[in-house]
Amino acid sequence: MSYMLLILEPTGQRAERGREAGEQVYARMLQFTAELQQRGVLEASNSLASTRRAVRLQKREGRQTLIDGPFAEAKEMVGGFFLLNCETREEALAIAASCPAAEWATIEVRGVGPCYDD
Repeated sequence: MSYMLLILEPTGQRAERGREAGEQVYARMLQFTAELQQRGVLEASNSLASTRRAVRLQKREGRQTLIDGPFAEAKEMVGGFFLLNCETREEALAIAASCPAAEWATIEVRGVGPCYDD
């Protein structure tokens, strides 16, 4: 079954960390990614840019609205993701626990499924 690990990090964390420390944690994440590839459980992964340049789109009653970031109401942002192919939820949770980002962010583990299935 596929599981998505969403890396939820505080919005100002990257700026507070600085470039050098940021490059160090990114290198750890790249190593973690390589390990998941070697294990054969990684379907996809990527880091996401800051919400400063993000945009949200809504379409209501035929009218489209764009909302530019940063988004003041947000305390966290999705900083990246891993899409995994795991046998069980427990395996996905174990992988999330071994992810370096768990030290500075929250990792949300979600099964992949249709939007009508609860």
